[in-house]
Amino acid sequence: MRLKDKVVLVTASTRGIGLAIVKACAKEGACVYMAARNLDLAKEEADKLILQGYTVKYVYNDAGKPESYTSMVEEVIKSAGRIDVLVNNFGTSNPGKDLDFRNTDTEVFLDTVNINLRSVFMGSKEVVKYMSKQGGGSIINISSVGGLVPDISQVAYGTSKAAINYLTKLIAVHEAKNNIRCNAVLPGMTATDAVEKNLTEEFRELFLRHIPLKRMGTPEEIAEAVFYFASDESAYTTGQILTVSGGFGLATPVYGDLSDKTSRR
Repeated sequence: MRLKDKVVLVTASTRGIGLAIVKACAKEGACVYMAARNLDLAKEEADKLILQGYTVKYVYNDAGKPESYTSMVEEVIKSAGRIDVLVNNFGTSNPGKDLDFRNTDTEVFLDTVNINLRSVFMGSKEVVKYMSKQGGGSIINISSVGGLVPDISQVAYGTSKAAINYLTKLIAVHEAKNNIRCNAVLPGMTATDAVEKNLTEEFRELFLRHIPLKRMGTPEEIAEAVFYFASDESAYTTGQILTVSGGFGLATPVYGDLSDKTSRR
């Protein structure tokens, strides 16, 4: 029970990586607040975990409504009295219009960067007011390996995640005096419903050729990395950008072609 008596707030938490984070923290004794736009779905998932003996609640947050970040944090503070961990998990993209540099729709670019960066900035800005008064806390931003390695498409999404990586380090430096840590977890290709829905089998196979571990990650594996930053096991760790991507981006750009040849020897 390594998060016993801790209060954890997770945004975009009703499915995929967000829900896996909720479960991982609840199983370690935390009181977890699921922040979501769809409260009916949040209640449904929370009730399942409550029946298993975990402490899970839900609170409204809509990334498209900036004022909901203030109300989200204030509601948790009113209910629990503190927030020990904030996980900024929200992130969105528009694969159909977020293309290469020349062909990406300008409004899509600006909107994607705006909402993804705003979700981290506003959530963090609201929560540090209370974390500093209670003696500290941990902020964990879910970024993406796409924020480190330029891609041939999704220029807006990658730019927003690169900005989140920078903001993570900035928050870590600025809030260290208040014993507030800030780190980022950067998933690679992860087996979520969104990946299954938006990526073709051909693309997945092509991408996997460039992952040394030769498989997609699972939401649970991303959640384990988040848990490390949420727990006191990382009490002396801040400003870190942790990739959880099976080794993607480590090797030579021709890794996929070369690995195929060597595997046939």
